[in-house]
Amino acid sequence: MPPSLVSHPSASQTLLQRVERLGRLLRPTPLVPVVVPGFNLLAKLEYVNPVGSIKDRSAYWILRRAVERGEIHEDTTIIESSSGNFATAVAAYAQLLGLRFIPVIDPNILPMHEAFLRRVCETVVRVETPDSSGGFLRTRLDKIQELRIRLSGAFWTNQYNNPDGMDAHYRLTAGEICADLPSLDFAFIGVSSGGTISGVSRRLKEHYPNVKVIAVDVVGSVAFGGEARRRHIPGLGASIVPPFLAHATIDDVVMVSEQETARACQALLWEHGLFVGGSSGSAYAAVQRYAGRMRATPTATALFLCADQGTAYLDTVFNAEWAARLK
Repeated sequence: MPPSLVSHPSASQTLLQRVERLGRLLRPTPLVPVVVPGFNLLAKLEYVNPVGSIKDRSAYWILRRAVERGEIHEDTTIIESSSGNFATAVAAYAQLLGLRFIPVIDPNILPMHEAFLRRVCETVVRVETPDSSGGFLRTRLDKIQELRIRLSGAFWTNQYNNPDGMDAHYRLTAGEICADLPSLDFAFIGVSSGGTISGVSRRLKEHYPNVKVIAVDVVGSVAFGGEARRRHIPGLGASIVPPFLAHATIDDVVMVSEQETARACQALLWEHGLFVGGSSGSAYAAVQRYAGRMRATPTATALFLCADQGTAYLDTVFNAEWAARLK
């Protein structure tokens, strides 16, 4: 359970009480075995979070800390740029807290996420112009700056550079892993905003000094200096180098193609009974790449994060015709 609230004198007590109730909705997510030959593999099912993804944790913690510090009040408008999961989590939690939220999205958002946001949020801003990398992140961030000027007092959750997002995964996500596992040798963590890998890697390295943290990125992302190109599967990769990566402790990086992502999602469903989204498939593809090295230590224990469920990806990675067009 999250620690008790410590409020700033200017924090609204009613809002603090709502945040306290919200925190009780977040329960530990399960670790389940994935049967593969030669080593012990576990999947942490982050899609069991209340709104359905690992972004629930950072959304909750960022909002909670801002309320505690008095940065969010009853009449505050929250804004954020997001390709889906983070915006969905913020939208749901803002609704539960009685706050207004304006998400900035782009054409790569999955239809299910956009439909949810338009149902829950009074205003949704969608940008249509790609940035110089061929993606939309910089365009979305430019729109956020416009909103900050226009909406005096708006609170930007800023998932790409808010240390509370990183702290959420240090305290909550990694805290659960450390409580559940006596030992851990490999951890495969996807990179988008960088908050997850930064928070989780630091906590795991403290608890398991010999663990190897493998960052998983997708071809077309520039997070680790790759060449920018259009990406079709949201939730992994970035059009900028995430500032959080400076705080991560990473032993290796595996770059996965979107074709590999689609194949790995299919394998997780039909071979292991895990119906997961694109970033989870990418992490599993990286596990497959590393399998030979992990089998060299028969007692090795490895873990990967299943960030969200596969429902939103039925028309993409689980559609054979769509996946066949990936290059």
